[in-house]
Amino acid sequence: MEKQLNICGVSFNYTVEGEGKPVVLMHGWGCNHTTLTSIEQFLTPSFKVYNVDFPGFGKSTEPEDVWGMEEYTRMMEEFFKAEKIENPILLGHSFGGRVGILLASRNKTHKLILVDAAGIKPRRTLSYYCKVYSYKAVRHTLPLLFGKEKAERLLNQYRKKVGSSDYSQASAKMRQIMSRVVNEDLRYAMPSIKCPTLLVWGAADTATPIADAKKMEKLIPDAGLVEFPGVGHYSFLENPYQFRTVINSFLEKDKQTI
Repeated sequence: MEKQLNICGVSFNYTVEGEGKPVVLMHGWGCNHTTLTSIEQFLTPSFKVYNVDFPGFGKSTEPEDVWGMEEYTRMMEEFFKAEKIENPILLGHSFGGRVGILLASRNKTHKLILVDAAGIKPRRTLSYYCKVYSYKAVRHTLPLLFGKEKAERLLNQYRKKVGSSDYSQASAKMRQIMSRVVNEDLRYAMPSIKCPTLLVWGAADTATPIADAKKMEKLIPDAGLVEFPGVGHYSFLENPYQFRTVINSFLEKDKQTI
């Protein structure tokens, strides 16, 4: 069942299916709740599954302000209150893992599943900084040379060439939000996660490398890592059979019994 809730200044879209312990699915950046449909489908027979569209994605509206991780996490906390979700199982992919880390670090959480999750600030190379400062120079110079309207068209073309697809395809507001959240390092929150935590990773992931998973495993007190060789950032789609096997094993004792 698809539902909407006006909360924290946004229209928040999500689905609710099944019965049992609550499981909250949180998608990655540039995606929406449909990305996690395959996970929702195999969990629904045993759990009550909430599958969310983060603000700015899917059918949820964009935030009015430039949100960071605190705002996204606080909104999820208000959502839990509204839906009376207590002691949930959290599953976050990529950006959704960021939110899961903060939620679990300060709220009672039954279990946490981090799938190719973000949360470790990437180590920046010289080429990265060259790209960033080149972009800033172009952004300030083009309006002076061509006027505002033409400059915006040229800047969009430049973004597509040098920026990530997630960044170039986002609205101006969501690009600001993305720049803010990717620079937040959540390592400080990881030792405060007290619930059992499963890390599921593609060993060939280039967006959130396996080195990040190993750091998380050391920082989270009760964590274990499962990695899939040759698999990338969407491990649950690239290796669905093994992914379901691992998740089923981790959640076996929590399933609703009929």
